[in-house]
Amino acid sequence: MAFETRETKNLSPVAADIAPALLRWYEDNARDLPWRDGPKSRKRIGRPAAKPDPYRVWLSEIMLQQTTVATVTPRYAQFLERWPTIEAMAAAPMDEILGQWAGLGYYARARNLHKCAASVTRDHGGNFPDTEEALRKLPGIGDYTAAAIAAIAFDRPAIVVDGNIERVVSRLFSIETPLPAAKSKIKDHARDFWPKKRAGDFAQSLMDLGAVVCRPKTPLCHACPVSKHCAAFSAGRAEEFPKRAQKKPRPKRVGAVFALKNSMGDILFERRPEKGLLGGMQGLPGTAWTETLNGDVTVDAPVRARWRHKGEVTHIFTHFHLTLDVYVARAPKGFRRATDQLWIAPKHARLPSVMKKAVELATDKEGKQ
Repeated sequence: MAFETRETKNLSPVAADIAPALLRWYEDNARDLPWRDGPKSRKRIGRPAAKPDPYRVWLSEIMLQQTTVATVTPRYAQFLERWPTIEAMAAAPMDEILGQWAGLGYYARARNLHKCAASVTRDHGGNFPDTEEALRKLPGIGDYTAAAIAAIAFDRPAIVVDGNIERVVSRLFSIETPLPAAKSKIKDHARDFWPKKRAGDFAQSLMDLGAVVCRPKTPLCHACPVSKHCAAFSAGRAEEFPKRAQKKPRPKRVGAVFALKNSMGDILFERRPEKGLLGGMQGLPGTAWTETLNGDVTVDAPVRARWRHKGEVTHIFTHFHLTLDVYVARAPKGFRRATDQLWIAPKHARLPSVMKKAVELATDKEGKQ
C-alpha cells in the first residue's frame, strides 16, 4: 500500500520517514474502537475506507476529553442508542442529556453538547462544517477538537495534538521545555512531519502509539516503528519526557449538603445553577464551597429539621480538593418542596460523582463511607 505524505523536498530524511512508518504500523496495530472506522473494521468486511460520520467523531471527541477510553466506550454506545443522529440529540431536553452524562465529569461538556447539536441542526442543516475555522465557532469546540474533527471526519491536514501525541513528539525530539509551555513547540515539530493526505489516520496512529507503545511509564520502545528516529530513546531518557512544570498543591474547599428524606424513603434533590461547576445537574441542597465553614451550617438547609451529621465525603476536582459534611433528617410534617426541587428515590437519581458519594453515605444505615 502506498502511503502519501506531504511534499518531502524541504523535509529532513527523519521527518520524511515518520509519517509512512507510522501509517504502516497503524494498518496492523490500530485499536478497534467503536467510534472509529479503522483498518481492522475495513479488513473485516473487505472494503476500502469509508468517510467517517462527523457526528460520531464529534461525540467521541467530546466524551473522551479528560476521560478514559474504558470509561467512555459503554457510555458512547448508550448515547448513540438514545440519540442516533445529531437531530435527535438537538431535539432532546437538556435535562435528558445531563442525566445521561452523569458520572462522566466536566458537566459543561454536556451542556455544550446539547448547544452544539442544536447549532449544527439549526444553522448548518444537520451537517458539521468541514474546516477548523468553522468548527471552532460551534459551542464547546476548541482548537484541539476542531482539528480532530477536521482531520478524522474530513481528512483535512489539521495538526491534532492530544496528551498521547504530546508525549510521542516530546520524546521524538527530546523537548526540554516543560508542559504546558511546550505545547506550541510540540505542534511546530508535529507540523514538520504531518502528511497532507490521510491526516485522520495519521492523527489516530499517533494517538494509538502513545496509548499502547509510547506509554507514560515503561514505554515499549522495542515495538515502536519510529524508535530509530527518537532522540529520547537514543539517549536512554524516554521516561523523562514530556517535561512538566511543578504542580501547585490543590487548594482545599469545604461545604455541607443536606439529605432530607420523606416517608417513602425518597430524598429531596434540586437542580444546581446552570453556570458553574456541575451546572444544571441534580444534587443535594447545600452550602457554598468555601475555604472554611463557620457557625451553624444547617441554617443553609432546605428546612428546619433535626439534622444529624452523618460524616463526610471527599472528592478531587481538577483544580481543588473538596470535603463535604453530610447531614440527614426526616422531612417535618407539613414540609412543602420548592418548585425547583424534586423527591427522587436515591437509586433513580442521576447524579455527578461527588453527589453520588454523599447520597450513598446518607443512605448507609451503618454510616460507612
